[in-house]
Amino acid sequence: MPNILWVDDEIDMLKGHLLFLEGKGYAFDTCNNGIDALELVVERPFDAVFLDENMPGLSGLETLEKMKAIRPEMPIVMITKSEEEQIMEMAIGSKIEDYLIKPVNPNQVLMSLKKILEGKELVTRATTRGYQQVFGKLTMEMQGLQTWEEWADFYKQLLRWELELDQGNEEGLKGVLSNQKKEANELFCRFMSNQYENWFKTTDRPMLSHEVVGHLIAPRIRNGEKVFFVVVDNLRYDQWLAIKPKVMEDFKIENEGLYSSILPTATQYARNALFAGMMPGNIKKELPQYWKEEGEEGSKNQFEKELFQYQLNGLGLENKQMKYHKVVNLRSANKFIDAIHENKEADVVTLVYNFVDTLSHARTDVEVIKELASNDSAYRRLTATWFDSSPLRKAMQWAAKQGFTVVVTTDHGTVNVNRASKVIGTKDLTTNLRFKTGTGMSYQNKHSLVVKNPDSIGLPKNHIADQYIFALNDLFYAYPNRFNHFVQYYRNTYQHGGVSLEELIIPYAVLNGK
Repeated sequence: MPNILWVDDEIDMLKGHLLFLEGKGYAFDTCNNGIDALELVVERPFDAVFLDENMPGLSGLETLEKMKAIRPEMPIVMITKSEEEQIMEMAIGSKIEDYLIKPVNPNQVLMSLKKILEGKELVTRATTRGYQQVFGKLTMEMQGLQTWEEWADFYKQLLRWELELDQGNEEGLKGVLSNQKKEANELFCRFMSNQYENWFKTTDRPMLSHEVVGHLIAPRIRNGEKVFFVVVDNLRYDQWLAIKPKVMEDFKIENEGLYSSILPTATQYARNALFAGMMPGNIKKELPQYWKEEGEEGSKNQFEKELFQYQLNGLGLENKQMKYHKVVNLRSANKFIDAIHENKEADVVTLVYNFVDTLSHARTDVEVIKELASNDSAYRRLTATWFDSSPLRKAMQWAAKQGFTVVVTTDHGTVNVNRASKVIGTKDLTTNLRFKTGTGMSYQNKHSLVVKNPDSIGLPKNHIADQYIFALNDLFYAYPNRFNHFVQYYRNTYQHGGVSLEELIIPYAVLNGK
């Protein structure tokens, strides 16, 4: 039975309240002054304390401060006759759980107790009941989705339930949702296999990587706005939702949405397309000096600044001042922050931030990161923890103070892979686990989106017979040689390059400082 302490100099007048609440299963200790209350709190912890603000001798606020020093974790509800804003602010600043104005009725106190003692359980129960009620509807709905927009909306629904179930401990129901998401991914992969090539024959398609700047950035620059353009590599939509509450502490969201990464959902292709404003095949043809082949040494994204300037010029923004920065580790992040003031006169500042990409790679190779980000839920929490005190957040706050419109997006997402698919080919096949390109490949058709004519989806090729294959859902490619070793090593890691809801349906947000 929960044990509650009620402190009020008129406690005798509250006997009716106490009898009502005891009938609801709560046990109460009472006293009529702060000194006695502190002695009781020293003796033992209480599940909750109701504390009158206006008492003779030691006031409620003074008692509150001393109680928090003794037992900082103990929930305290302040009760007062006063509605003065200053008193409210002082009480809230002392981390009270609730604030009630006299005269209080028993149901108000009961509601406060339920919120403190049973709130998480009640929310979990409501979430469980809600998901159970819509499970069948979601299963039926996914069978009939026919457009990318419908899939994006459905993905939002799945993630909404996933994030809500994160708050509770219903592991069985989380497993049910995980299986439902796998089924959705199977159907989404089938949809993409049927539709992706058709997107390049029509304008009836989602916004793609090479169209983002033209749609989101260029109109604002033309309108005289200064833009701080942030590209967080590998940022999945669920990770955006995890950091969004912290973002909203500093910003108002002007516009928020989803767009589709191009295939391959890999940095060399998707991010180069984002900065160039053209598909990779066209980059290779028109700007070969800025395109690095898979087998070439060095970074495949070392010309992002040049590609972005080329795109801005093509959009008629050649006279605008552009600054470009890339953060690949904490040292380069701190260096950027130290010199950030040098960007205040620019029309557009572009910041590529590689932390989430680094995290996904580290999770493959570093045991402690595997444990910290053991599943999607933990991966989200780790991302949110990082963002809270990250240099990226400081940079965004600085940009808002300087009057920049902040646009945040990514180049592609990642998916947790668990099943291997054998592929055989020549030694010059690409090394990416989620897609392969080359000639003479042998693979399992049912595991892949196959594109035999790369030109049809705007991708480059080195030989006339080159084709691309993209792994579906949670599959990854492995060669027969040492197959079991690589399956063991890469199973339950985060990869990108292929076809899944997590990799292809990705977020953007336009933010204005508060």
